[in-house]
Amino acid sequence: MRVREGAVEIRVPDARDGASEGRGESVFYNPEQELNRDLTVAVLRAYRDRMGGSGDDETRGNDDGERRAPTYLDATAASGIRGIRGASEGWDVTLCDRDSAATALCRENLAYNDLDGEVTNRDATQLMGKERFDVVDVDPFGTPMLFAESAVRGTRRLLCVTATDTAPLCGAHLQSGIRKYGCVPVNTEFHSEMGLRVLLSALCRTAARYDRAARPILSHATRHYVRVYLELTEGATAANEVVENLGYVHWCPDCLARGSERGLIAHPPESCPNCGHGVKTAGPIYCGAIRDRGFVDRVRESVEEEMGTAKRARKLLDRLEGELDRPTHYDQHKLAKGWGRSASAIEDFLEKLRAAGYEASRTHYGGTTLKTSADVGEIEAATVPEN
Repeated sequence: MRVREGAVEIRVPDARDGASEGRGESVFYNPEQELNRDLTVAVLRAYRDRMGGSGDDETRGNDDGERRAPTYLDATAASGIRGIRGASEGWDVTLCDRDSAATALCRENLAYNDLDGEVTNRDATQLMGKERFDVVDVDPFGTPMLFAESAVRGTRRLLCVTATDTAPLCGAHLQSGIRKYGCVPVNTEFHSEMGLRVLLSALCRTAARYDRAARPILSHATRHYVRVYLELTEGATAANEVVENLGYVHWCPDCLARGSERGLIAHPPESCPNCGHGVKTAGPIYCGAIRDRGFVDRVRESVEEEMGTAKRARKLLDRLEGELDRPTHYDQHKLAKGWGRSASAIEDFLEKLRAAGYEASRTHYGGTTLKTSADVGEIEAATVPEN
């Protein structure tokens, strides 16, 4: 069957040929990831402008001053939808997959859209170990960490990564999370953010081993996946600055209080300062800002109505831009349940916090989630009316 996304139309395996929509014997197309791909196209548009003004001759043109198209690697191409959409935006694309059925489909889909692109049937880790691309996109099924080291080496400027193994990332499968991501995740009520920050931590540490700084310029956790965009720069000093954003979260499962600290050595409290019960410690996670506000604004301007998820994409970007830079969020409904109260409208709840002198914002993690400078006791005092 054929599907249209943005400016392109591709053939994908018919659902009748496999267990689910878009899955044939070996090639997979996930329609649920259209928002992910629409945002990727908007990021590519915004980042091409960013590279054009960078002064970096390697990305601006050749020795004769001729401007060249920036290079984009779709490292786990499958049907080729990401790379083909990149090609339609004027990128010099390479589509890589170790499955010969996938690369055959990529060639067919490029030709159908009358687009140029290189298609290679090989292991992406081998390709990224030998060649470098302005942008590398790793969107595998499950953990991306099998590709992490080679992807860092093969990326010149921007590394885009999707992780769909949210259970290990957020601590629901603790030992798997420890093995794959080199940190201790904890299964909390802010599990989506835990997963996002565990992934950022693992990728930033991987880049730092090569004296490269990996700074997140846009990140989000949506439904059953995490997506991050990391701008890479060279230098041990810059890498050290990123590592300084790593740290730990100490969380109380009884009253939902939490605190955080920067540094690679954890200093958990003996008990929860709010209720006296024990706390759980997660880390090292990434505790810094998960996006660059200015870049998010440029990405939003690059979202066009041709995209099937344009409305959802703009709403997500609006939330991301306004979100406070704090490493955890609260779920208002779970707080209210713990207090034995009914939840109020989220905007009214936030306004009460602001009126009490605290910073407060909504988050992109859900309709009832928020970030605030108030601790859990201060939140209750500011929002629960006295009897």
